[in-house]
Amino acid sequence: MTDKKPRILLVDDEPNIIKVVGRRLEAEGFEVIPAMDGESAFEKARSGKPDLVILDLMLPGLNGYEVCRLLKAGAGTWNIPVIMLTARVQESDEARGFECGTDAYIGKPFRARELLDKIRQLLPKGSTQA
Repeated sequence: MTDKKPRILLVDDEPNIIKVVGRRLEAEGFEVIPAMDGESAFEKARSGKPDLVILDLMLPGLNGYEVCRLLKAGAGTWNIPVIMLTARVQESDEARGFECGTDAYIGKPFRARELLDKIRQLLPKGSTQA
C-alpha cells in the first residue's frame, strides 16, 4: 500500500500532551499510537512496529531512558528512531539520553515546527513522508 501513513508512537504521561501533540501529528498526516507509561510504550513498539517513537523521560514504571535502552537493544526495535521530548533540559539529561541511544533530544516547551522537522529528518526512507 503506497499511501500508508507513517506511524508514530507518542509516549507521555500527560494526557494534554498526548492530545495536543497527537492532533498536530494527525493533521500533518501521521498515524498516532498513544502510550502513557513505559511498559505499554515498549509493548506497543514491539507489537506495533511504529516508524518513529516520541518519548517523554518522566514516565510511570519504566522511565524514558529505560524504554529507549530496551528499544535500542531489541532485535525488532533497534532501528526505530527515537525522539526524546522532555522537560528535562539539563545538559546531563541530554547526554544520558544520547547514551541510551536516542536519535534526537528536544526540550519542553518546544516549537511544533522543530518537532515536525526532526520527525521528517529521522523517518526511515521507506516511510511515506507526511
